[in-house]
Amino acid sequence: MTTSTLRAGLRHQLTTAMRERDRVAANALRSVLAALDNAEAVPVSADLPVDSDHVAGAVVGLGAGESARRELTDADERRVVEREIAEMHAEADDAERRGAADRADELRRAAAVVSGAAEV
Repeated sequence: MTTSTLRAGLRHQLTTAMRERDRVAANALRSVLAALDNAEAVPVSADLPVDSDHVAGAVVGLGAGESARRELTDADERRVVEREIAEMHAEADDAERRGAADRADELRRAAAVVSGAAEV
């Protein structure tokens, strides 16, 4: 995993939010950082030799089941962050339609925090 300028900024804002005990900001930033980590995951491939008699679907051999994580470009990272912000706005709209104005406000604030931290 590489540390990009975007991730470094998000982590810095997360530290600040935790220090200030800002639960909404900290949760939003953790969520976006996790989405970035998940975007680096490689798809599970079926071409690994499965030959363990003890564990179903296990591969045998030191490091046999390991693979390198994907490298995201700056543009890829921006798309992930923008998608997360859009999801927060969509959830906020949905919460507002259901009459949960407090939750909608919280989600909009979370989206604003991430937008500001990522300068999107």
